[in-house]
Amino acid sequence: MTAPVPSTSASAVAPLAAPGLARRIWRNKAVTVGAGLLLLTLFVALFAPWLAPHDPYFQDLTNRTVPPFWHEAGTWTHPLGTDPLGRDYLSRLLYGARISLLIGVAVALISGLIGTTMGMLAGYFGGKADMVVSFMVTTRLSMPVILVALATVALIGGSLWVVIMVLGLLKWDRFAVVMRSATQQVRSLDYVAAAQAAGASTPRVLLGEVLPNVLPHLVVVATLEAASAILLEAALSFLGLGVQPPLPSWGLMISEAKAYMFFSFWLIAIPGTALAVLIFAINLAGDGLRDLFSPEGRA
Repeated sequence: MTAPVPSTSASAVAPLAAPGLARRIWRNKAVTVGAGLLLLTLFVALFAPWLAPHDPYFQDLTNRTVPPFWHEAGTWTHPLGTDPLGRDYLSRLLYGARISLLIGVAVALISGLIGTTMGMLAGYFGGKADMVVSFMVTTRLSMPVILVALATVALIGGSLWVVIMVLGLLKWDRFAVVMRSATQQVRSLDYVAAAQAAGASTPRVLLGEVLPNVLPHLVVVATLEAASAILLEAALSFLGLGVQPPLPSWGLMISEAKAYMFFSFWLIAIPGTALAVLIFAINLAGDGLRDLFSPEGRA
């Protein structure tokens, strides 16, 4: 009688479900600060319709470029002032968090699905599959992401979903490289051999045995790629090839304000600061998760 296959789900998540996990997270300041800022941004994005004092699309040309409240000419009616079209800047900033988080999460999901599939297949089967995936990764790395994205968006036309699809189809290489290496390390372990000896199918081994044990690497890469996608979207929107008006993208807000940077500096400083804080939070959380999942962090 064949011995039962060891339950790998418990072993895979053991480092995460350990009693000391909360203490380790609390002691890891990178995770706590980064996750706190991310949760704050997520809260703002989800409750933007209730937090925003005005309609972010409403234009009032009689109140153009009103300064923020700390300026002597500012007013609490528009706490962060208005843009060159008279739209409330605080409202557009709050709604802009939705655009940035949507792009970061969607691109990470699309590219993660593609790269993780390719990396796991290459790492598990090796041989020709590994050669094919390695060739595709090398080919992808030979093409600069920003130039390919610029050319593609200029050819197809800029919009929110076009940007998401283009970036999602271009940002999978890091997932593939990391998942390939992690799968190669996991495939030779005892629980994978036990599942194979028990007659488990290849999809069962990959999804039930390998994937849970490489998931920490996947989470770390996803955070870094989400931050990179948000920056790329801001760059494309700044050049006029990303999110199109009147959507309140932070990159687009910076682009619309560049002609006023010497007269109304806050029009660039406010969305630029929000973008920098979000990228900082994601990178900080990613670095903290990497340390937390490392063997030294588990000790």
